[in-house]
Amino acid sequence: MSAARSRLGRVAYPAGALLLLVAAWELVKALVPPGGVSIGAQRILPRTTDAALPHVWSVFTVLGEPDGKRTVGATLLHTAGFTFGLAMMALLIGTVIGVGLAVLMQRFAFVERGLLPYIVVSQTVPLIALAPLVAGWGGKIVITGQPWRPWMSIAVIAAYLAFFPVAVGMLRGLHAPSKASVELLYSYSAGWWDTLVHLRFPAAVPHFLPALRLAAAASVIGAVVAEISTGTAGGIGRQIIVFSQQATGDSSRLYAAVLAAALLGIAVTAVVALAEFALRRYSRPAGAGRSSGGTR
Repeated sequence: MSAARSRLGRVAYPAGALLLLVAAWELVKALVPPGGVSIGAQRILPRTTDAALPHVWSVFTVLGEPDGKRTVGATLLHTAGFTFGLAMMALLIGTVIGVGLAVLMQRFAFVERGLLPYIVVSQTVPLIALAPLVAGWGGKIVITGQPWRPWMSIAVIAAYLAFFPVAVGMLRGLHAPSKASVELLYSYSAGWWDTLVHLRFPAAVPHFLPALRLAAAASVIGAVVAEISTGTAGGIGRQIIVFSQQATGDSSRLYAAVLAAALLGIAVTAVVALAEFALRRYSRPAGAGRSSGGTR
């Protein structure tokens, strides 16, 4: 019974929060004057015209409107699919780099002391300033006779955001095993690699999975921002700019594009949930669920 209630709660709470958000949106739309509320020169409540705050239902009905040869909904689906592929590629690149750096820092203490501060500082660089640099450098690279493509810059920029939580979370997980556990494997003549594979990697999974969820969100944000910053067409980020330029009297298309970007983040997170399901046997921290009598 408790398990059923838990599953119901996982569905009911997000649905209830969404309904409250929609109700608050429409309440503001109904009660706040079209020009908003200002005290002196300072606006304290937003404008509620259709150009600033459309009705919730208009955001959904606009999906059926024509947009060139497609409908708005088809355009958003196509562009979101493009960005989804780039975000997944960035997540994969960021995960490989993050895990590699974590293993390197765990293996050599001097590397951790020297490299970890720079990894942390790297995330203070504004992405909007980094994007033109990556695009400019990429334009001078040729790989196996093929020129650098704009989508490659987007994947690199998004991976730049994604690798950080994986590196930090994985490093913490690799340090998680107790000293007694490590010494036990050494007593069995296990080398560093065997200890890494059979002890440290399984112990790192409860730290790795939350970091992977953060990396998934970061990869989507990075891909959208990179598309906007580099001016690359084809993705949901660029589509947001296009619809914002069209939003003169009604911003329903713009809000629909923003909603599509949010759903894109959920889709990438759902892929991470598959990884969590595959690693569920390692998902509990060491010692969780043991009986008071211990284990043999």
